[in-house]
Amino acid sequence: MNDKVVMPIWMFGVFIVIMNTTMFNVSIPSIIQELHITADLGSWIISSYSIGYALSTVIYSRLSDSIPLRKLLLVGLTILGLSSVIGVFATDFSMLLTVRILQSAGAGTMAGLGLVMASRYIPYDRRGRAIAMISTGSAMAFGFGPIIGGIIGEYIGFNGLFAVTCLILLVLPVLMRLLPKEEKKPVQFDVVGALLTIINAASLLIAVMQRSVYWFIGSVISIAVHAWYLKAVKKETFINPKLFSTKDYTKLTLIGFCVLVLNLGNLFLMPLALANLSHESTLVIGLTIAPGAILSALLGRFVGRWIDRYGNIRFLLAGQAILAIVLAVFSFAIEVSPIVILCGYLLFSPSFSATLSSLNNETSHILPKQLIGSGMGLMQLIQFFGGSISVAVCGMILTMQKSIPLGLAYEHVYRVLLVVCLLSLTVSVWYKLSASKSEKLVQATA
Repeated sequence: MNDKVVMPIWMFGVFIVIMNTTMFNVSIPSIIQELHITADLGSWIISSYSIGYALSTVIYSRLSDSIPLRKLLLVGLTILGLSSVIGVFATDFSMLLTVRILQSAGAGTMAGLGLVMASRYIPYDRRGRAIAMISTGSAMAFGFGPIIGGIIGEYIGFNGLFAVTCLILLVLPVLMRLLPKEEKKPVQFDVVGALLTIINAASLLIAVMQRSVYWFIGSVISIAVHAWYLKAVKKETFINPKLFSTKDYTKLTLIGFCVLVLNLGNLFLMPLALANLSHESTLVIGLTIAPGAILSALLGRFVGRWIDRYGNIRFLLAGQAILAIVLAVFSFAIEVSPIVILCGYLLFSPSFSATLSSLNNETSHILPKQLIGSGMGLMQLIQFFGGSISVAVCGMILTMQKSIPLGLAYEHVYRVLLVVCLLSLTVSVWYKLSASKSEKLVQATA
């Protein structure tokens, strides 16, 4: 496989899929007004896609252990593309919600299978730059999505957003031609385990988003049932328990959870701060955030090469250290000027991309080949879960601070994110120390 050709195309596909989330975020107010629905119903347009995207990511990754990547890609992108075509003609809420759920069922192919493909077919000495390109596609989508969504939503309407996602159908035939053909393997898919995973993740996400005690209790019960199932069943399960017997993998998943909490929390708070504290328009907000995304995209190819040359752990630590500095500044100066946010995100976005790239590359390195599909898929699910919870919790903390000045309320939320960042950085240092100790032990044994 020629990764120099495949990875830029894959990066464009990731860009389209992730932007399908960020475009709709800024268009929700106009959708609510146009369809005459409540804010609670409108939130499901975002939530349904988020939940479905997270779950389809881990399902496609897990299926890749048995089903060839080309077949999974064909199914996933066809579902995403055709549902987007239908969305262009959506005229009511029920049709719009159905299309969003269908989109999410196909969208997980790009993020989930991208890491599996890179881990399976790209040599380790070049894998860092390949995974960095996937992270670059995500960073660009987070930056440009609000701008593109705002322009299309204002001048064309929400149906035009689906037309952008239809571009994924142009990517499909090219990737089908370039990806290597794989031999068929016996299909071993744990349907019960997959259903339990879906129930676990969906119920917990709904509990957080809706702040529901009943959903939370149901989620805890479903997790307990799933834990019993993993112990009782002797065959290979959907969530492979062997993954958690590796302490290094557990540490990396915790770091991944925290890093996505930081990124999605910051991307949720920055537009609100610019709108409510500086009274900026949607277009100006997008233009303030875009330079960070552009810089991240420009640095992406270099970051990948540096990771391959100098190692994952250095960038994992350096990236999070810069994130901590930016969050510390935002914690005390978010209301000073929009320039603070502009400059802060110029550092934050490339640092996040470098952190995520090195994290995913390190994860692919420590996993045995037979666990790459399940391991990378679960990592993606945990990361996306962290981002989804972050948005809900940040919004909840802001709501609870109505009695204090608005600028101070935003600073308090950023201080919570700073604590999460310092926790993640501590775990990263712990991981580095344990990795160094293991390396010395191997050398002494040799």
